[in-house]
Amino acid sequence: MDEDFNEEARQDVVVVVVPLPSQGHQNQLLHFSRLISTHGIPVYYVGSAVHNHQVKTRVHGWDDFSNTSNFHFHDFPTPLFDLNQNKLHVSPENIVSGHASNKFPLHLIESLFEVLVNLDEPISELLNSLSLVARRVVVVHDPLMAFVAKEASYIPNGESYCFNVCSAFGLLYFKWVSLGCPYSIPNIDTLHEYLTDDDHLSKMDGSFPDAFLALIASQLEFQQFDAGELHNTCYPLEGKFIDLLSQEPFLGENYRQWALGPLNAVELDSTENSDSRHECLVWLDSQPKDSVLYVAFGTTITLSREEINELAIGLQHSEQRFIWVLRETDQADGSADGSQVCNIELPEGYEERMEGIGMIVRDWAPQIEILAHPSTGGFLSHCGWNSCMESLTMGVPIAAWPMHSDQPWNTVLVTDVLKVGLVVREWESRNEVISSTMIENAVMKLMVSEDGHDMRQRAEQLGVDVRHSVKSEDGSSNAELNSFLAHISRP
Repeated sequence: MDEDFNEEARQDVVVVVVPLPSQGHQNQLLHFSRLISTHGIPVYYVGSAVHNHQVKTRVHGWDDFSNTSNFHFHDFPTPLFDLNQNKLHVSPENIVSGHASNKFPLHLIESLFEVLVNLDEPISELLNSLSLVARRVVVVHDPLMAFVAKEASYIPNGESYCFNVCSAFGLLYFKWVSLGCPYSIPNIDTLHEYLTDDDHLSKMDGSFPDAFLALIASQLEFQQFDAGELHNTCYPLEGKFIDLLSQEPFLGENYRQWALGPLNAVELDSTENSDSRHECLVWLDSQPKDSVLYVAFGTTITLSREEINELAIGLQHSEQRFIWVLRETDQADGSADGSQVCNIELPEGYEERMEGIGMIVRDWAPQIEILAHPSTGGFLSHCGWNSCMESLTMGVPIAAWPMHSDQPWNTVLVTDVLKVGLVVREWESRNEVISSTMIENAVMKLMVSEDGHDMRQRAEQLGVDVRHSVKSEDGSSNAELNSFLAHISRP
């Protein structure tokens, strides 16, 4: 058990949070920053001015917290990324039209290298200035921003922690594969139960392009300076995998871990003035319980024209109500705030035919509010970890269509482990254009079949358990948070 901590002990501890400048990563660490700042510890959320502006405009589920005395956005100027000069030679057609067989946003990687180069010195200056006025400077960083762990090691009162932005299941699998898939590790059959000898590599093969793997490799060496790891997950979701990560060889000697999730809002204000609510929420108010399918694919995925047509037809033929967030991928410079006009075309006359049945949202949508709405009964998703956590927190089952990165791992977790979802298209078939019939069948199974009903019941109970882990004094995530606060506030 950690040392007791009190308000006075926290006053001389500061936390510096360094996210990767990509929405899915920024969002999780923004919620983490908010959580820590509400417990009396000053937090500095570090990033370029354009990326900090972007994440502020997109936050939802909470009241505005950026003006609280303990929360500080620390903006650094960084050069804008010129797509025409990208060194990765990514085809612009693949970037903007989604024709690449792997949906990974290659156009973002070059800007990430730019960030790594340009933030090194200003972060060092910030840490050194804080070290002069604080008893302890705690750096919490994205795994792909691990270079700041070395910077923290240079100051006498600094320490750092890696904040993992993926599932415990995915992280465990990644670490296990990196060790050569040894079966001598105690209890590893818990992982292998879901990944057979024949398919354990094919399940994840091709999810990361070589350029991104190089970025990962460039940061691994710096994690030796960390004192521990934080996870945006919880025991009701991934207890067996969190426990596995706590043992050798996954967790080193004198290394700690805490599972603090979910970090997104778990309770929403239902008294909000209807005049300020997004129009899709007003539309949801008039729909039957559990009748609407929410369709969204995050900020890094643009579907091809063929995929959009097949998805549109599949949704129409399913005859199910839906909200479809139709937008393009974020741009490399992070300047988009979610209000830009989306010019993606749907089949001629589609929106008129779907009037009253389906709603197309072409701007930034309040995802957590949509998932929390009682009319929402399912989520057609790419299975990014933010989306998974928000959906499962609200007890909504998932129709999984993984596109890249950790999404295939999350799909296995949702469908095979937790059994609160189904696969729309298998990862092995990612190079094939999905058919409208496949989409129709998946939607029908999730929304109106007996199997879908059972998934929804399991998801609803899981949501209850997940929310309890955060809200209740004896909840596991609440206990983990108190443990982490006590640790960084220790004498």
